[in-house]
Amino acid sequence: MHRKYLYIAVFFSGMCTLAVEMAASRLLGNYFGDGHEVWASIIGLILIYLTAGYFLGGYWADRSPHQRTFYQILAWGAFLVGIIPVISKPVLRFSADAFDQLQLGAMLGAFTSVMILFLVPVILLGTASPFAIRLAIHDAQNAGRISGFIYGISTLGSFIGTFIPVLVLIPLVGTFRTFVAISGLLMAVALFCLGRTSGWRLVAAYAWMPLVIAVLGILGTGGPDKASQGQIFETESAYNYIQVLDFNGFRILRLNEGQGMHSVYHPTLLSYAGPWEQVLAAPYFNAAPYSPDDVKSMAIVGLAAGTTARQATIVYGEDIAIDGYEIDPEIAEVGRKYFDMNQPNLNVIVEDGRWGLRTSTNRYQIISVDAYRPPYIPWHLTTREFFQEAYDHLTEDGVLVINVGRGPDDRRLIDAIGSTIATIFPSVYVMDIPDTFNSMIYATRQPTDVANLDANLAYLHSLGNTHPLLLESVQKALANLQPVSTGGQVFTDDKAPIEWITSSMILNFFLTGDAEQLQ
Repeated sequence: MHRKYLYIAVFFSGMCTLAVEMAASRLLGNYFGDGHEVWASIIGLILIYLTAGYFLGGYWADRSPHQRTFYQILAWGAFLVGIIPVISKPVLRFSADAFDQLQLGAMLGAFTSVMILFLVPVILLGTASPFAIRLAIHDAQNAGRISGFIYGISTLGSFIGTFIPVLVLIPLVGTFRTFVAISGLLMAVALFCLGRTSGWRLVAAYAWMPLVIAVLGILGTGGPDKASQGQIFETESAYNYIQVLDFNGFRILRLNEGQGMHSVYHPTLLSYAGPWEQVLAAPYFNAAPYSPDDVKSMAIVGLAAGTTARQATIVYGEDIAIDGYEIDPEIAEVGRKYFDMNQPNLNVIVEDGRWGLRTSTNRYQIISVDAYRPPYIPWHLTTREFFQEAYDHLTEDGVLVINVGRGPDDRRLIDAIGSTIATIFPSVYVMDIPDTFNSMIYATRQPTDVANLDANLAYLHSLGNTHPLLLESVQKALANLQPVSTGGQVFTDDKAPIEWITSSMILNFFLTGDAEQLQ
């Protein structure tokens, strides 16, 4: 009786199937992003492939009810998993170029092509459970118990396979070698079980498979994952594919599919005509005169590589204490190495921004939220409960400032966020950053008036020693204030259907060719 080998094989096939699904999300996320549309496509197609595998496995088991057939199928499935990234890499590089040029048709074609690569290996892996049930049942009286046990250990393997790629393999060896590791593990199990049940001479016919996978694991695919112009660094973390680009001395942080700039650095220039410097204007909605010397504390939710922290330190001096919340430790390391994120007054806190803010004992004069970028907006940072937590962590003169994306003629996201904030904060202001599709929402803890901004600008000019970047920020905020709508939907922890807004926004960006302006 070789039933124990069936159980071993089913456990590892379940583990590797989910590991492949998780690795697929990263393989595609590096080029297409990790939005809910991408996840839905991956999960949906993988389920369809597994469904086909269940049907095929049952039919195949009845036609050839032999353990050697079962393990040979798993060996081929494992091998095909290992070559997925090799075949897909040129297609994905093409898709990266299409994404940079906003060629929607080419991008969708590349996505479809890559997903087809998962068709055969996932179907073969899907045959495991029904095939194993057919082989394991010899007595109808035990059919239910055996079937339940096989599905149980397969699901347990799937549970483990959910975590291994994200928490261990991808950060350790990268996406490509994650597929190779998954392939090698399942192949070793399949060939071991084949040898134990059907003889090692049969295994010899498949000896070339692990050799090919081993060579792929050693050699890799060669060259960078992306061939983006100006690329000087790339890496993968548990959360992101990370790129650093250099254009004429400006360093740019890009993540995943590469649309938008998450941080910018230049050794001598400080103004980047983006959302980062507009955070500096936040305190000047308070009553005049408000001195730069009064700004002593700041929190940044979505620190990235530290552009805002660097600007604030230079403008306000090292006396300003900054807590920077960044969930991805690899991004923090990139910030230190490539973006001079080494300010002594910056305390980098590696954890989710909402949790970090909630558990902090500090109160801040400025809380900057720069974690929104359609369509990848963390919904839990958009709700009135979150804004209440931000309100509670502000000083009496504190101001919340949020970078929000919009469309050329679509302000629904701004209206919804502004309406939600207005249920907590007494005064809310919106300014559009010129020549971008970004707006800044400012919310003051105390009731304020827009006239304060004008009066403070005059006061800052009168000081004679105000940093030019601060003057530019306040002046730009004043010149680009927009009417504030409070008629949008209020988001709560119970209901925040932000995907409905962001999905249509991002589609419009692609169709109009303006997505790169969304930072």
